Amino acid sequence: MKYMRPALAALALTVAFGSFLVLAQGQQPQQPMTFFLTSTSIGNGGNLSGLAGADAHCQMLATAAGRGDVTWRAYLSTQGPGAVNARDRIGSGPWHNANGAIVAMNHDELHGDTINPARLGNRVNKNTARNEKGEVVNGAGDMPNQHDILTGSTADGRAFTDGMDHTCSNWTAGTDGMGSAQVGHHDKIGGGSGSWNSVHASRGCAQPNLVQTGGNGYFYCFAGGN
Repeated sequence: MKYMRPALAALALTVAFGSFLVLAQGQQPQQPMTFFLTSTSIGNGGNLSGLAGADAHCQMLATAAGRGDVTWRAYLSTQGPGAVNARDRIGSGPWHNANGAIVAMNHDELHGDTINPARLGNRVNKNTARNEKGEVVNGAGDMPNQHDILTGSTADGRAFTDGMDHTCSNWTAGTDGMGSAQVGHHDKIGGGSGSWNSVHASRGCAQPNLVQTGGNGYFYCFAGGN
């Protein structure tokens, strides 16, 4: 019996150490936030003070959430001479939300650039497209519905070239009757295409116009952009 006690103690230590290793291996560190929806709008409709103003808004919100140590870019396109594609502003991925959940691994997945990723689709949806605080943003069926997300972009993340205003004068117009803004639906509900980044145009560029079509002037922010 006296010989069994050390053996049992050693066995107990082995089991405990093995359990610790399994637990440690299962607890992967959370990925830092590299993607979020703005929790607040600038409040001036489609006038975001251009791309610079939108980027500054992303940076301010990220800093308040403890992620101001990286460069943030708004997912927005511009039009005309020197047009900018939203997809060219956001780095190469992967992108995770405030809770560490992955949204997309790369551009192929985010935009469906190749056949297999296009079939699978990205992981942007109401549950994953959270704001910088990790909160779910209102979508279809909520009061108020705020699923219209400003992008000014085609479904592949590029600038429009049809001569119509899809960017509220490159994000400088915030009054009624001055163009419109192309929006996506972060919950992928409605509008036929269910696209996260390009579903329909807003009714105008004033803040009430954005609200009328189911938005509030929110936009996507990505870390590590150009």
